Amino acid sequence: MHSSKPKKCPPKQGRDLTTGSIPRHLVAFTLPMLAGSALQTAYSFINAIWVGQFLGKADLAAITVSFPIVFVLMALAGGLTLATNILVSQYCGAKNHLQMGRVVQSSVPLIGSLSLLLFVIGEIFTPHILKAMDTPPEVLSLAIPYMRIFLISLPFAFGVFLVASMLRGIGDSTTPLYFQAASVILSAILDPLLMFGLLGLPCLGLNGTAWSSVITQAGAVVAIYIYLQRKRSPVAPDWRRLSLDWETTWHTIKIGIPSAIQQSLVSIGMLFVISMVNRFGANATAAFGAASRIDQLAFMPAQTFGMAISTLSGQNIGAQKLSRVSQTFRWGAFLSTAITLIPSVLALTVPHLLLRIFTNDTAVIDTGVQYLRIVGFAYVFFAISFASNGVINGAGHTFMTTIFSLISLWIFRVPLAYYLSQRLNSVQGIWYAMAISFAVSMLVSVIYYASGRWKI
Repeated sequence: MHSSKPKKCPPKQGRDLTTGSIPRHLVAFTLPMLAGSALQTAYSFINAIWVGQFLGKADLAAITVSFPIVFVLMALAGGLTLATNILVSQYCGAKNHLQMGRVVQSSVPLIGSLSLLLFVIGEIFTPHILKAMDTPPEVLSLAIPYMRIFLISLPFAFGVFLVASMLRGIGDSTTPLYFQAASVILSAILDPLLMFGLLGLPCLGLNGTAWSSVITQAGAVVAIYIYLQRKRSPVAPDWRRLSLDWETTWHTIKIGIPSAIQQSLVSIGMLFVISMVNRFGANATAAFGAASRIDQLAFMPAQTFGMAISTLSGQNIGAQKLSRVSQTFRWGAFLSTAITLIPSVLALTVPHLLLRIFTNDTAVIDTGVQYLRIVGFAYVFFAISFASNGVINGAGHTFMTTIFSLISLWIFRVPLAYYLSQRLNSVQGIWYAMAISFAVSMLVSVIYYASGRWKI
């Protein structure tokens, strides 16, 4: 870490997480992010309801097969924004405000350039990827134009993610919530208007949801950057002095690339899984899409606590307070698991009720019920693994969490999904493989955390 004249992070524009109660910090820091994730999940639910109930299962399947492609493209930016979060939190914990500013000034052009490159790549290769996934013809004809429009929102989404990661790094998880809430509410309003041509707007069907995302993400990124400038936030970019400070940029890339690869592995693994699901027909694809919404609800607290744990760990590692990092893991794992038990119990006990929210198709519901009853019990494994991964990422050891994903996905989930689905001649084999891979992910992550090698 570079030595510079230390400057204290402005207390009114962040939160010092290196002192005070760990559980109180976790709860106070996580709640705004959890509220934001809940809003995003609620929008995802509402969007799936509009599509599934009013447009049909082919449209719902089109969104399902498109999601992993979006996630693959966003993984690189996600990895680098995580790196920005880690560096900002560590420098804030070390009171090195000058170096923190260099991270901000370098991250904006880095993420901006990458987002434009990925947008072009996505526009070119999306149709080929969808075809390679064995997407049913009736779904493919809907998914290609949907994705071509949705990809326009990618650069704007990257900008929003970057700002949110920088603000979380200085301990501010509340400000991103306000802009996320406004974006989600606007999207929820625009979706049906553009889908069904209400109030004189064009009737765009499924593509209406894609245009809604473009409009709201563009508005959000402009609004949040203006807000940072007016508030003179310590992470507000100085547009006159944006530059790729090569030493800082290289440090960001070294931390961010493993995380980006990790998220890409998850996404590419999901592409393979969905291609296997597609072979069992549109009903299976639609069922997987509906059940995946329940997964989102279950994973939301784990992922949110994971981000909070990463930030708390980063600040305390920067302040050389490793005992607080261990407390952060214990409290984070406990709180995350306790909350995750709720959707897990619901998935196991009332799966029909949950799936009827998205579709009335009996065949789709029956297949989705099988999924939830097999995968639902494994949600807790996911919660624990995100807690240990949060500490490991906060320490900057993103390469190791990438290895964990490699083991879980490519040594277990994908090969097992293929083998079991063939052996059982049923899509249920894929569901079993997913549950097993969650357990494997937890085991390798917790073992590495317990070894203490993340402290090196």
